[in-house]
Amino acid sequence: MSDSLATVFKALADEHRRALLDALYDRDGQSLGELCEVAPDMSRYGVMKHLRVLEDAHLVVTERDGRIKRHFLNPV
Repeated sequence: MSDSLATVFKALADEHRRALLDALYDRDGQSLGELCEVAPDMSRYGVMKHLRVLEDAHLVVTERDGRIKRHFLNPV
């Protein structure tokens, strides 16, 4: 198995990351604050770490909108 494929499966293995992906599927372009509402039991820093794993797996891309960083599902 290639490293990139292993990274994707690792990212999808966690239920919190899958919940974040589902939230982005429902409404793309959410900010960190909006995504924190998906997992209220998790700290803001925890959500940031999960988003970083999803970005590293190329499942999520981010764009700056002024001071806000918007998260989108990667269509590729």
